[in-house]
Amino acid sequence: MNKKFKDIFFDLDHTLWDFDKNSKYTFKKILNDNNINIDIDIFLTTYIPINNNYWKLYRENNISKDKLRYGRLIDTFKALDTDVSTKTIDKLSDDYIKYLSSFNFLIDETIPILKYLHSKYNLHIITNGFEEVQNLKLKNSGIDMFFMTVTNSEMAGVKKPNQKIFQLAINKANTDFNSSVMIGDNLEADIQGALNVGMDAILFNYHKINVPKGVNSINKLNQLKDYL
Repeated sequence: MNKKFKDIFFDLDHTLWDFDKNSKYTFKKILNDNNINIDIDIFLTTYIPINNNYWKLYRENNISKDKLRYGRLIDTFKALDTDVSTKTIDKLSDDYIKYLSSFNFLIDETIPILKYLHSKYNLHIITNGFEEVQNLKLKNSGIDMFFMTVTNSEMAGVKKPNQKIFQLAINKANTDFNSSVMIGDNLEADIQGALNVGMDAILFNYHKINVPKGVNSINKLNQLKDYL
């Protein structure tokens, strides 16, 4: 990857913003606030794969935002054989969105690498997360000032890997695919999505998957210096 890039597009969750840690703290708070006595690690072991499956359905436009928010909780409590009322599920769903951006742990090396890249490139965000939450995550974690544009799936009307969200992000940044690179943790949404529109891509291998041949990847953010 010896091309001269001008613009770098980052995913947010699991790439810069430590979603797993922040989500855990949020659930600890809201389960306690709603008097649900359940071990947080047992809860998350059940919830995380269910949530991942719901997000896959959401990316593919097979379920709505509301179905994602509520269904993942209903299914988790059912799997845990824990009786929680619909009213409480509704409140937990709202509380989760309300408090998630109040915890703002970042992936290791986020601030140093953004400072390093910010002096050399135009930086941007492309995210499938909910607009109201993603903007607060950027602001509350203190990294919003690094990014010239933020493109989310709600404003695009589609989600990564759909090419329309990448095109919208390119248009907002007033740049082109050939001089841009996408960095993210999701092989399908971030990497394949970018490659499909002719944009270079670097996988941040947060999930420690077997990286397909030919895919550029890093295990730590600081390794971006090997490419950029």
